[in-house]
Amino acid sequence: MQGVLGSLCGMEFVTGTGERRLDYVRRGRGAPLLLIQGMAAHHELWGDELLSALEARFDIVAYDHRGIGRGDRADEPFTVADLADDAAAVIESVGWTDAHVLGASLGGMVTQELVLRHPGVVRSIALGCTWAGGSRGVISETSRRMVDAIATRDVEHGLRTSFEANLSRRYAAQEPGAREIYRRRALSVKVPVPVVLMQWAAAQAHDTTGRLGSIDVPALILHGTADAGIPVENALHLHDLLPAAQLELFEGAGHLFWWEDPERTAALLIAHCAG
Repeated sequence: MQGVLGSLCGMEFVTGTGERRLDYVRRGRGAPLLLIQGMAAHHELWGDELLSALEARFDIVAYDHRGIGRGDRADEPFTVADLADDAAAVIESVGWTDAHVLGASLGGMVTQELVLRHPGVVRSIALGCTWAGGSRGVISETSRRMVDAIATRDVEHGLRTSFEANLSRRYAAQEPGAREIYRRRALSVKVPVPVVLMQWAAAQAHDTTGRLGSIDVPALILHGTADAGIPVENALHLHDLLPAAQLELFEGAGHLFWWEDPERTAALLIAHCAG
């Protein structure tokens, strides 16, 4: 398995062979919880509000995908399955035998492949604002516009478009400082444009519709009803494919539902992982 080089309390270490440098943060104490972010995202976008609500119950590792931040460059195309292998390597490299996993957006696709490819390292899964792909999968034009905006390399244009794709109008109106907080967090870690475009290609090729029925770990599906990037129909489709999964909708919330309601997100994760 590919080794991982990470950061822990400001220090770096190497485990395994054939190392790939992936940056991550670790905090809290308790059951192991791996957080997997989405396209064009990184660990800072989980937000301190959510992590603070979780750290009393979980040993949290939030890592960045290949090519993001201080991680090694990613120059070759990759698949969601490749990213799932990265996630399995992170679990091994931080010293866990298995973990609860929360994946958001692209990270939710990675979580699906992780439990399918490496079932022994997954205790439970939480699939946030994501899709299973296939003929019933729905990706909005808003997501396409966001990717097009990022591809222009106009940072401010990309930030404006991604803010609108990720957070609901209701939240933006109620939180006057939301745009600046989003801007500051988004820019705090380097996300190369070529990596985002490869992530987009990987996400579009993702299809687990014929395989999700084999998953036998507890599953939780989380989705905002006002998600402009990956519409809520995808959560309903996932629930059709995983009928034993718990489905929780965040009424009026956008793609980053955990920003808009971190307390409910944390409460649902705690109950899910405990159960």
